[in-house]
Amino acid sequence: MESTWLVLTALAFGIFLGAAFMIVLHMAERRGSSAARVAAPTIPDGVEHVLEVLESAGVVLDPSNNVLKASPGALAMGLVRQQALVHPELLEFVVSVRRGGEPVDAELSLPRGPFGDSQLRLRVRVARLGTRFVLLLAEDRTEAHRLDEVRRDFVANISHELKTPISSVSLLGEALDQAADEPEQVRRFAGRLSIEATRLANITNEVIELSRLQAHDAVRPDVLVDVDDAVTTAVDQNRVIAAAKRVDIAVRASTGAKVYGDRALMVVAVHNLVSNAIAYSNEGGRVGVGAKVNGDLVEIAVTDQGIGIAEDELDRVFERFYRVDQARARNTGGSGLGLSIVKHTVQNHGGDVRVWSQPGRGSTFMIRLPVAEPAIEPDSADDAVIAATDVAPATTATPAVKNRGDRT
Repeated sequence: MESTWLVLTALAFGIFLGAAFMIVLHMAERRGSSAARVAAPTIPDGVEHVLEVLESAGVVLDPSNNVLKASPGALAMGLVRQQALVHPELLEFVVSVRRGGEPVDAELSLPRGPFGDSQLRLRVRVARLGTRFVLLLAEDRTEAHRLDEVRRDFVANISHELKTPISSVSLLGEALDQAADEPEQVRRFAGRLSIEATRLANITNEVIELSRLQAHDAVRPDVLVDVDDAVTTAVDQNRVIAAAKRVDIAVRASTGAKVYGDRALMVVAVHNLVSNAIAYSNEGGRVGVGAKVNGDLVEIAVTDQGIGIAEDELDRVFERFYRVDQARARNTGGSGLGLSIVKHTVQNHGGDVRVWSQPGRGSTFMIRLPVAEPAIEPDSADDAVIAATDVAPATTATPAVKNRGDRT
């Protein structure tokens, strides 16, 4: 009888120990799961999908400031590397939000990469995401700031360019008043006044033209322009100036090609190139103007034997108000907008403009435009740029092709 009770007691004790062990094991498992959730936190539902389609940069950080999720924009901007924020400035914002709880909204400049001086201008907003996470959003404002700087530079440049002729007109007006009894002086001052007024009018017209070119509807896409006619007209407009400087202009333009666009703008673009070539040529020089069809493109080349352009200035010759030779530009009345107008005109017609040059040997500018229809006579097109190639251009060395800046 006693042995039976001993067996039952032992059995009950074993059941109790087993139950206690299972309870302890279950509690340990729950603690392990809780610790795992803390060590590997999960992003709230829906946030990952939002980050995947976000165009701007978006980053979610855990309590240890490790990056749990980054949008493609954040990776493209180089804000995240090896699951961490690259820039300490951004990390400071995150720490500030964790401590104070208030969102942070700021604009700052950050290096675009580990090399070079290129900067990113970002608008950053950092805020809590739930109780444990932090969300960082960054909008790239680099292009907007660049356009603002261009606008400010343009206003500063145009103010500077207008200041000289306006001051000259004012001074000449005073001089005329004081020399009212001296006919010779009046005629001399009146001539100078006319020159400065013309220069002022040219600058104003070119600024208006450039503004029009930068509008979206500057070019009619359904109007055919005869390239040969535009080139011939532009050259004819410069013959008087060329004759006064004893510069010979040789022209070959018989492509029969047409492009879609604006005839007046095309004439202005070629006119500016020819005018530049004459202005920067020496007396008795030669300017070649030619056009030819090359596949689906029509190429208009203007070559001179002038002063040429240094290699370090080729990148800038299409900039507004930039001049290669400041003294010569002042003497010729150049505004520094001619090549900028050429660039925008050509771009609006779906083409590009290139330049080859050697200092002291001259320059070659080439406009390339898509033709509206095939050339009708390939044989005649082959002879189209004889005039340009006859003028020993500055293309004997390896050409450096550029498509930005202003020479006049």
